[in-house]
Amino acid sequence: MRAQSERLKVISENVANVNSLGSNPNEDPYQRKTISFTEMVDRKSGASMVAIKGIGRDTAKFTTFYDPSHPASNDKGFVKNTNVNTLIEMANMREASRSYEANLNMFEAGRRMRAQILDLLK
Repeated sequence: MRAQSERLKVISENVANVNSLGSNPNEDPYQRKTISFTEMVDRKSGASMVAIKGIGRDTAKFTTFYDPSHPASNDKGFVKNTNVNTLIEMANMREASRSYEANLNMFEAGRRMRAQILDLLK
């Protein structure tokens, strides 16, 4: 659940900065963040869990658009745009949200089973 929560934070940051352009021609716009995961084994329980391996930057090229009046436009009038694709971010957000919900349902199911076991032992 923590991993998916962090994933949602990264996605939210990407969506929030979709229009964050540079302030001059030499400054790059916002570069999309990515998150990667790794497997972690809990030594006490032997359970396999997901851990955050790291947060990086997407190396995809920036797109450009023509706006000679923008302060970040180059000598030809083109401005670098972020490499954030809102459609991809929304799909990732939906996937992370569904994974979080699935983990939460498993947690609640475990809680109900423990409560039932306690009731049976009474």
